[in-house]
Amino acid sequence: MNENSKLKERKYFGFFKNLASPMRASIIASLGESPKTVNELVSELGVEQSALSHALRSLKQCKFVSFEQKGKHKIYSLNDKTILPVLNLIDKHAQDSCACESCSSKHCEACL
Repeated sequence: MNENSKLKERKYFGFFKNLASPMRASIIASLGESPKTVNELVSELGVEQSALSHALRSLKQCKFVSFEQKGKHKIYSLNDKTILPVLNLIDKHAQDSCACESCSSKHCEACL
């Protein structure tokens, strides 16, 4: 494997690692509904603020999320130029290709 392939592999790993984390996936799903403050996310997701801040830091590093400062609060939102289109493709793919017909549309381990 050449250096360019190794670099791509590391980038892919970092990207999908963000999606594979249950907390980060919950943050992404929540922000997909609407922009939110840290306090709103903490309340909605029922997690510690320190854990949420750590997860948001990782999502910011990969530009999954950004924030806008409004007074004392940061309003977090998904990157609508790149991440939202990717998530829409994932939703379409999952709907078309990952549906579990054997369990009447309920999600099972095979679907997840």
